[in-house]
Amino acid sequence: MANAIGMIEYKTVASGMTAADLMVKTAEVDVIEAKTVCPGKYMVLVTGDLSSVKAAVDAASKKYPDTLIDSFVLGNPHPSILGAIYGTNEILNKNALGILETYTAASAIVAADVTAKTAIVDLIELRLARGMCGKSYLLITGEVAAVEMAIEKAKTDAAGDGMYLDSSVIASPDAKLWDSIL
Repeated sequence: MANAIGMIEYKTVASGMTAADLMVKTAEVDVIEAKTVCPGKYMVLVTGDLSSVKAAVDAASKKYPDTLIDSFVLGNPHPSILGAIYGTNEILNKNALGILETYTAASAIVAADVTAKTAIVDLIELRLARGMCGKSYLLITGEVAAVEMAIEKAKTDAAGDGMYLDSSVIASPDAKLWDSIL
């Protein structure tokens, strides 16, 4: 992964697609994903060096502010973020389960980065808006204290931006729940 990722999330498909085009024309970034998500929103996730990602996200954000829902730029994102988005992270130890739900896909990715950098936890999944009326959530696992600390830090950060919806920590999830998650 390059040393930065960034995302824009729009209320409309037209603004989102046009912004995606603007982003790749503004700076040397690669589109990781550009797609519609519920409820008819459009998100664009890009990667590249930090200055290019920042320039691309800033250009798109300024061009279409009326339909912009959320955005972010992360320098040095945790390496497990993309694996959590695509469901490819290998989870070897199933311990406590942390769940954090946000109002936007962008805020869930930022929260996932916070959890992974706050404590020794594994990112299991990042579910981004699809089939969730635009909401998103993350799942993490680790020792109970680590999961509690990571969820609390991400919760505080997301709440500060008004994007926090709900969270929970299950100290010892039943095997049947783990089977449904993994």
